[in-house]
Amino acid sequence: MKVEAPPRLELVGVSKSFPGVRANDAINLKVRSGEIHALLGENGAGKSTLVKMIYGILAPDEGQILFDGALARISNPRAARRLGIGMVFQHFSLFEAMTVLENIALGLDARLSQRELLAEFHRVLDAYHLKLDPRRIVSTLSVGERQRIEIVRALLLDPRLLIMDEPTSVLTPQEVEQLFETLRRLSAGGCSILYISHKLHEIVALCDTATILRGGKVVGTADPRRETSRSMAEMMIGANLKEITKPAERIFGPPKLETQNLSLPKPTEFGVSLKDVTLCVRAGEIFGVAGVAGNGQNELLSALSGETLAPGAEAVILSGEPVGRLRVTERRNLGLCAVPEERHGHAAVSEFSLTDNASLTGRDRMAFVSFGLIDPGKATTYASEVIGAFTVKATGPGALAGSLSGGNLQKFIMGREIMQHPEALVVCQPTWGVDAGAASAIHQAIVDLSARGSAVLVVSQDLDELLTLCDTIAVINLGRLSKTMKVGEASIEEIGLLMGGVHGDPSATIELTEQLHAHPV
Repeated sequence: MKVEAPPRLELVGVSKSFPGVRANDAINLKVRSGEIHALLGENGAGKSTLVKMIYGILAPDEGQILFDGALARISNPRAARRLGIGMVFQHFSLFEAMTVLENIALGLDARLSQRELLAEFHRVLDAYHLKLDPRRIVSTLSVGERQRIEIVRALLLDPRLLIMDEPTSVLTPQEVEQLFETLRRLSAGGCSILYISHKLHEIVALCDTATILRGGKVVGTADPRRETSRSMAEMMIGANLKEITKPAERIFGPPKLETQNLSLPKPTEFGVSLKDVTLCVRAGEIFGVAGVAGNGQNELLSALSGETLAPGAEAVILSGEPVGRLRVTERRNLGLCAVPEERHGHAAVSEFSLTDNASLTGRDRMAFVSFGLIDPGKATTYASEVIGAFTVKATGPGALAGSLSGGNLQKFIMGREIMQHPEALVVCQPTWGVDAGAASAIHQAIVDLSARGSAVLVVSQDLDELLTLCDTIAVINLGRLSKTMKVGEASIEEIGLLMGGVHGDPSATIELTEQLHAHPV
């Protein structure tokens, strides 16, 4: 009788608590040898805490971790790596001024000569059909190439379990497919993969099994190949997911928000300069700006919101008025609202109450001010209305912004701006860090705002979000904006190539845009 091999990884009753929060509650989980196993759950479900215990960053309060059938005491990441556990984090830890090989050397526990390291480096590249120049300076690489450094560093350990945390959040569609090919080769060679992603269509395409967490507990397992993105999202949130409903006929009005050859120097040494950005968002239109992070998205939002002034007034036009030389408050009074990417410190002040945060942007448009003073009653009422309309989980309008989870604070910030009924709304990463149910509600609120005649510009790294939400789309790469495309006519391959920018060459990006429009993919 054949004895079945033990799971590569098994968690038995693993629990972890923090003050006031039970992050993981008696988690049982099995990952088989060579399996690509998804770990799913909305924000706050306990995914990050769980993988940090597997990788030795945190210690469990209760329960056992078994690796290849043996009890494992993983006291730190080095102990995890000795067992054969590797991890590729969502945020890269690379030195941009150093070469690829130097960065890899810094991440290894073993001491190898340069010749030995180079030989191992090429062994991994050959084995997994990866392309990477060891001599290149990291600052010259695309985001996908930088991720490859992290993957190669993990593969040099010949891992038996590889943990991937949101690995595709900053990749183009072409880079995602290259990553999947690598992971499938790893799986075929017997390496197990624990895969965390909020992009559920990727789970369907890649994974063998999915374990769903909710509120720190395992609430189910599923075979992604027999599920849909929608069914798994509903398992995650424990409720039915609402469809986004758009009016059948989308008729756009006159231009509401425009830029004309907007050019700005890079704000800092590590920023991106804007180069002749021209766009037009009409009344009732949702305009999407796609792009890999760090290609000028934040600089564009700053120029539109008024945080950065344009060289000339005509560079930014709001409802026919040149506003390029007007500051934030003046543009807000004319009907422009904005939501920046960074929640804490930029979109909201963590130490302020929700009422005070509502006053920061709504005091004039929502008429909080009487005789030069903010009426606290009006501000509190408005904050309460936002909390109710956007189902923000908070103790009330007096709760500090910093006491909310990231997803709930995002809902409050989005609601605070949308409920001001702006002429134009500019938003960066509208559903960053929120669960599927909340993302659906935010998307619907944006659609409803546009249906009332507002122009909405959405900047997002999530291509699926843009294709679902937007009417028109353009791609930003190294501070340049591609031609505008209708969402129904643009292919993912075309958008992905534009996002990649032909390895970061902006002139080639423009040439490619023209070629693709002349000869569609």
